[in-house]
Amino acid sequence: MTRRTFLLAAASTATAASTAPDPGCRLVDVTTPAGIDFHHNSGAFGEKYLPETMGPGCAFLDYDGDGWLDILIVNGCDWPGHKRRRSTLRLYRNNRDGTFTDATEQAGLAVEMYGMGVAIADYNNDGFADLLITAVGQNRLFRNTGRGRFIDVTEKAGLGGRSAFSTSALWFDFDRDGFLDLVVCNYVKWAPEHDVFCSVDGKHKSYCTPEAYHGSTCWLFRNRGNGTFEEVTAKSGIFDTTSKSLGVALVDYDHDGWLDLLIANDTQPNKLYRNRRDGTFEDVAVKAGVAFSEDGKARAGMGVDVGDFDNSGVSGIAITNFDNEMMALYRPTSRSAYTDIAVKAGIGQASRESLGFGCAFLDVNLDGHLDLVAVNGHIDETVRHIRSNAGYAQAPHLFLNDGKASFRDVAGAAGSGFASPKVARGLAYGDFDRDGDVDILITTNQGPAYLYRNDVTPGNRSFRLKLTGTKSNRDAIGAVVRIWTPDGAQSRMVKTGSSYLSQSELTLTFGLGTRDSADRVAIEWPSGANQEFKNVRAGGYQCVEGGILKA
Repeated sequence: MTRRTFLLAAASTATAASTAPDPGCRLVDVTTPAGIDFHHNSGAFGEKYLPETMGPGCAFLDYDGDGWLDILIVNGCDWPGHKRRRSTLRLYRNNRDGTFTDATEQAGLAVEMYGMGVAIADYNNDGFADLLITAVGQNRLFRNTGRGRFIDVTEKAGLGGRSAFSTSALWFDFDRDGFLDLVVCNYVKWAPEHDVFCSVDGKHKSYCTPEAYHGSTCWLFRNRGNGTFEEVTAKSGIFDTTSKSLGVALVDYDHDGWLDLLIANDTQPNKLYRNRRDGTFEDVAVKAGVAFSEDGKARAGMGVDVGDFDNSGVSGIAITNFDNEMMALYRPTSRSAYTDIAVKAGIGQASRESLGFGCAFLDVNLDGHLDLVAVNGHIDETVRHIRSNAGYAQAPHLFLNDGKASFRDVAGAAGSGFASPKVARGLAYGDFDRDGDVDILITTNQGPAYLYRNDVTPGNRSFRLKLTGTKSNRDAIGAVVRIWTPDGAQSRMVKTGSSYLSQSELTLTFGLGTRDSADRVAIEWPSGANQEFKNVRAGGYQCVEGGILKA
């Protein structure tokens, strides 16, 4: 970039920030003062292996059960025969004062693997968060002992002996037996010995697009309730070797209380697997209008999230795609169909030149409307020599919701550090400092992680709720909570998965604006039970366990 180009870009950014509405919050880069010292190792050594462009993911979790969110960041490693340094997962324990301590070794997670993503849940209902790390090769399941350490139980749990290019994953109770089952997305059939030579100029190797490889089916594992899993991919109806899956999210598509699966595919149609309540699923993505773009093309789906962004009581869908494809924003038009309103909502054109990965619906300013964050970055640093409108490092989007299903990108106005270009991949949110708003964690490919503390403008308040299941799975994954205030209704689902390779906190956050309470709170549990509470005050953390609301 020349000095003149840089100055023009800076001027353009400054102008955009000055004309953008005040987001009502500031996202402050606290990575260094918080003690997050991480650098992703893609293992790249010049051969341009496909997995090098894709990771890593990240997560907020409370691994030690002290009520404060810790941070996990997935890492890659060097390829066999090209060993240069040791790199492992990184676990940072929350010191409860805005700082973190690296607890990786102490927790037993200093494990070398070519990690990609993470899904976190209490799969054995013992009260402690367990970890599923997806990888190129063998995925790993780490059981939380409850004493600050994790144990690798991959083989014992029946998840061993499977090698793939796995990406995103999530936990959910698809058969409603009280135990969390597991779905794992797989991308393409790839291995170093089967790497394909791709080139732009016919001479120099470049990173291949997924069209160069055959697809690979997702996997579904049913939790037997005794610490082991049974693979039920084929008999459940989700076996499909044409898929090239990168993102996965939970949705109750037909509003029957049984969890369905939405899968974002790269250059293949997206999948929406409707739960038929008998252990099987059927793909209804075409019927629902989410398989293709509005012009009938399969896009390069990367990240995905589901949320009630128009406060209609029915969740919409966001999917990030490749540059020149735009993000998708699907709004429900009926109880069984969606339409892409990205262009009309102000998201389409604003994201046209972005290559999106992680995305998330969150109420960043606590005004009662879900905003949308998306992080971006290209897959090949040489792209700037090929297309003038595409950069390798790209700025994230913070689409502020005006409450009328219209969005405006205010990333620059939320803080210059947040809006800086990155080769971003993973995105997760969680309230690590317990001040009532949600903070943001971003990973970059072959680069650092970033932690942004959210400082909401004084005045807006929140209602935060953590659910603990008794008849339902202990994490209450799949529970739907609705609240009512004089300003209207809001709904949220307790969920794992979403975004890209990443996991956000399970605690639900409802922005109340300047209200000091919610008139009514209704909980629909995965077991089918329903509860209601009235006049619940804002501030602090509310917990519901065994039907009792605790402040």
